[in-house]
Amino acid sequence: MEQIHLDAFVIDALLPDLVGHDRRPAALVVYLALYRRAARAGWSVRLSHRAIADATGLSRSAVQSALAHLQRRVLISTTRAAPTAVPLHKVHRPWLRLAGGG
Repeated sequence: MEQIHLDAFVIDALLPDLVGHDRRPAALVVYLALYRRAARAGWSVRLSHRAIADATGLSRSAVQSALAHLQRRVLISTTRAAPTAVPLHKVHRPWLRLAGGG
């Protein structure tokens, strides 16, 4: 089974912030799904809302809401080549900048 490194910040700070403070557990689930895939692809991944919904067990509307919340929190940025194109999600790790690591 493939393993990925999960920064402790995700569990220690992001989890209580998104789930407890923001009351958006779906946002954490979506972030973790994107994080896992982006970690092996240079921190960007092209996934449709349907693909994220299938990967997480969330509804498409829950995924859309979670993505919007993550964008507002600047934890991801999403771009599309065209309105109907599959979006490219860049996963941000702002705690690395704070620690001087990028």
